[in-house]
Amino acid sequence: MKRAFRQSCQESLPGMRATSVARRGESSRRHAPARDAGPFQIHNCDAFDWLCDALPCSIHAVVTDPPYGLVEYSDRELTKLRTGRGGVWRIPPSFDGHQRSPLPRFTVLSDLDKEALRHFFHRLAQQLIRVLVPGGHVFIASNPLVSYYVYDPFIRSGFEKRGEVIRVVQTLRGGDRPKNAHDEFSQVSVMPRSCWEPWGLFRKPCEGRVQDNLRKWWTGGLRRISQDEPFRDLIYSAPARGAERGIAPHPSLKPQQFLRQIARASLPLAKGVILDPFMGSGSTIAAAATCGLASIGLEKNGEYFELAWRAIPELAVLNPVPPQPNGSAKRL
Repeated sequence: MKRAFRQSCQESLPGMRATSVARRGESSRRHAPARDAGPFQIHNCDAFDWLCDALPCSIHAVVTDPPYGLVEYSDRELTKLRTGRGGVWRIPPSFDGHQRSPLPRFTVLSDLDKEALRHFFHRLAQQLIRVLVPGGHVFIASNPLVSYYVYDPFIRSGFEKRGEVIRVVQTLRGGDRPKNAHDEFSQVSVMPRSCWEPWGLFRKPCEGRVQDNLRKWWTGGLRRISQDEPFRDLIYSAPARGAERGIAPHPSLKPQQFLRQIARASLPLAKGVILDPFMGSGSTIAAAATCGLASIGLEKNGEYFELAWRAIPELAVLNPVPPQPNGSAKRL
């Protein structure tokens, strides 16, 4: 299946190969060789190094789920995650017989961690606004507890905030009683049960009118669902489970049912290149490939990079639960 998928990729989209994205000078030699399969290309490298080497106006959209705690994907914290002991990753108790997935505890961030977050996203926003073409959009996954650490640096760097895409999803985050006092305060929840995930939506300013920008850069708007239906900012989406989780066992895996809708919307004319600078297990790249779109994925962690190379072809041909129409009030 993987071989057939990669062969079909190499035969498709001849004018949209991700490898056409130019790089500056000789500095790209610091990166390991890229792996590509037609419309997608992935790099095992530091995202900021790659962005520094990329030419201006060479990327048309960004879809990414960044490491919010910064520390949660360090070697130390990943070791604690694998052993299920301590650290920033919280291993929730089972619920109704189901084992709950690990979740990063954003409430444990220190003042120093929070300042590092602001600096991280300021640096990221400055690099992205340089490499994006005018009118290019950024879809960036967030969390209600830390989203303001992202949005302000992006706006200060020159991006226009174009709203948020709300992913309606019940992940069993929050809603717990006070730790070690469940019986004494059985009527109390420390935080509300989280039922949504915000994705910040930003746009690099257009050159002139949107119609002119679309003609020159292929960007400036979002692809409609159909001639009659616009893209909406509400998507019901179950967590990634079953086959998806088995193919790509990454702690922050997003489902194909959701990512395919985002990837499709990000390139309004179905032309250009999508970048995911924090690729993880490659779910965004797989979603773009399924939609027939060119993409580039970056991943610093070698283990997750190898996982992505194996998982992308399988995720791309996966047939998940048929998606509800974007903006539908019907739950999955």
